Amino acid sequence: MKTHSAVNRVLLALTGLVLLGAGLLVLTGGLDLYRRLDLTPPDGWPYTTPGSVLLTDAQRTRWTGEGWWWPTVIAALAVLFLLALWWLLAQLRQRRPGRLPVGTPPVAGVRLHGHALAQALAEDCARLPGVKSAGARLAGPAGNPRAHITLTLDPHTSPHAVTAALADGPLHRARRSTGRQDLTTRAVLRVASHRPHRAD
Repeated sequence: MKTHSAVNRVLLALTGLVLLGAGLLVLTGGLDLYRRLDLTPPDGWPYTTPGSVLLTDAQRTRWTGEGWWWPTVIAALAVLFLLALWWLLAQLRQRRPGRLPVGTPPVAGVRLHGHALAQALAEDCARLPGVKSAGARLAGPAGNPRAHITLTLDPHTSPHAVTAALADGPLHRARRSTGRQDLTTRAVLRVASHRPHRAD
């Protein structure tokens, strides 16, 4: 899960940077900002005036007559396709569990809906002292679900006390009621926004 999240962040960051750079380049040339700001772009800099293009016909067809050009293009596109397919399959593997087996080993014929468990876990967490609001969701396969809990704390609430109460209370009850002592949990603690108080 952590690896998938890191890969997603890197891919999104790189895609965002490329799109941002291309957008700024087109915007600068389209608005003719170089002339208006009396700036001189570097030699060979693309799209410097509203009438210019990103790639000229000569640039686009520069290597099309070379024997290595089309195999290279096809190989690059194949690599991009495989990377996109790998990313898509990685997202599908992070699907939320539907119905969870109950007990270890699982009890035959007994299933618990993952959404119901997440909702009960969130409501139980919201009743903890010092917790203003709580949310919970389950991820991963049904045979090995992972709980993700988000707690919003009241100002001046001790995070240590809340995490201890979370482990001894809602998580303990969820594991005991489902018979899944291996329920992995990730908790994120936040502090509710509040106005600063002035002491006279």
